[in-house]
Amino acid sequence: SAVKESGGCIMSHSPGTGKTRLTIVFLQSYLERFPDSHPVVIAPASLMLTWEEEFKKWNANIPFYNMSNQEFSGQEIQSAVAHLKGNKNHRSNKHSVRMVKLYSWRNKKSILGVSYNLYEKLASNKYASEKPEFGKMLLELPGLMVLDEGHTPRNQNSRIWQVLCEVKTEKRIILSGTPFQNNFKELSNVLCLARPAYKDKISSRLQDLSKLSQEGKNGRFDEEVGIMELKDMIAPFVHVHKGNILRESLPGLRDSVVVLNPPFIQEKILNRIDPAQNTFELEHKLSAVSVHPSLYLCCNPTKKEDMFIGQRLLTTLDKIKLDSKEGAKTRFLIDFIRLSETLKEKVLVFSQYIDTLKLISDQLSAVFRWTEGEEILFMHGQLEQKDRQHLINNFNKPDSASKVLLASTKSCSEGINLVGASRVVLLDVVWNPSVERQAISRAYRIGQKRVVYTYHLMVKGTSEWGKYCKQTKKHRISEMVFTSTDENDKLINNEVVSEDRILDEMVRHEKLKDMFEKILNRPKESDMFTNIL
Repeated sequence: SAVKESGGCIMSHSPGTGKTRLTIVFLQSYLERFPDSHPVVIAPASLMLTWEEEFKKWNANIPFYNMSNQEFSGQEIQSAVAHLKGNKNHRSNKHSVRMVKLYSWRNKKSILGVSYNLYEKLASNKYASEKPEFGKMLLELPGLMVLDEGHTPRNQNSRIWQVLCEVKTEKRIILSGTPFQNNFKELSNVLCLARPAYKDKISSRLQDLSKLSQEGKNGRFDEEVGIMELKDMIAPFVHVHKGNILRESLPGLRDSVVVLNPPFIQEKILNRIDPAQNTFELEHKLSAVSVHPSLYLCCNPTKKEDMFIGQRLLTTLDKIKLDSKEGAKTRFLIDFIRLSETLKEKVLVFSQYIDTLKLISDQLSAVFRWTEGEEILFMHGQLEQKDRQHLINNFNKPDSASKVLLASTKSCSEGINLVGASRVVLLDVVWNPSVERQAISRAYRIGQKRVVYTYHLMVKGTSEWGKYCKQTKKHRISEMVFTSTDENDKLINNEVVSEDRILDEMVRHEKLKDMFEKILNRPKESDMFTNIL
């Protein structure tokens, strides 16, 4: 609807169920009826080329101007392009290229695509003094705003959230398979972006829920009642779809938690990490050393830690870098990849830390004589967008040389298609359940031809299990808030995949079985978590 009192909506459809395609179809229809509405799509930078390609793939016949791309699409107003190319001072000037795209968007029935970082820069007050016309157009011209991965701007203290609150139109579409990330405060901020007029009402209700959530079991009943009230409040503008299309059309999904026994040196280092330090440093150190003890050398050790560990052991850590057997998770991973290759299945490995992924790349090269860029692909936030898309296309080709893709969780867990993988290994345990869900959904999505197996790796005796329990609580809350009203979603259960040839082989193998402490299948449905809220 285009009436004044209309507001925005949230499309909470499971990752991998075709939100982009659905949005493109809607935009086509919307522009037919409201040709002067000037829609803008704002998304993470890593997804801008994906949006551009999707418009071409589906023959949308609507110009899509990607502000993050310094090349013209060929659909800009030609007189403006010709003027720019005729001016030597401006032809390679990124500001001038952006101005041509903005000019074309303003004067043609078209769609503008901007990354969150670029939108924040161009529309903020800091940039307005240099290019005031950019900010004015971006805040006032859009008649419809689409926020892809719309949970991204969820921090009310962030500049991007504040800038988006200044956008004039109240017609907003937030696309997110995981709107609930960490807590009710963040959810409140996302809901307020969708419906600014609801701000006070939403904030008050979610503030109460946040307090109840922190009270634990004593406030459980009140919390559940509060969640039901919240669901009723947001029902008019939130559409939830849990992804029955995936369960109907894909071969299946099997999710496992694998708890591993640490080798002697790794356990020794883990026990000597000083808990009295910066929380971020401590988490990084514990996560890294849980993969392989030599990664301690990549962290910032305290004097106390170095003193406890001693120079002799530090020297040993440097010598064992390429020995995968010295780390619980690297030992599992190398043998796991070896067996996956025999079945011609590709493996997707996620970690939050680049040093961890680099070490694994080095170990794979040492063990299998593989080469980075051929059998080993490495995707991180520093990749240029075109190189990134080339890597994705390469990995998804069934006949390519690639065997394993090492991916940064932060830069590669949202929006992209990695259906070339049928095995997904999560090296780190994170607080935010949606991060894991998004990562798994890179492979478990429309277009997948195989059963997808996922493995959450943990090391016995670390804080990872407790962290996973808290993550599970957040997952349960998210499921309670965003329950599908679609009867089909309720009728279809996830297909249970009982067999895992690779994991079963590893557990039975005489030389490998000692690494396993515990394996849980379908962990978030386990009895161990039924009373976790």
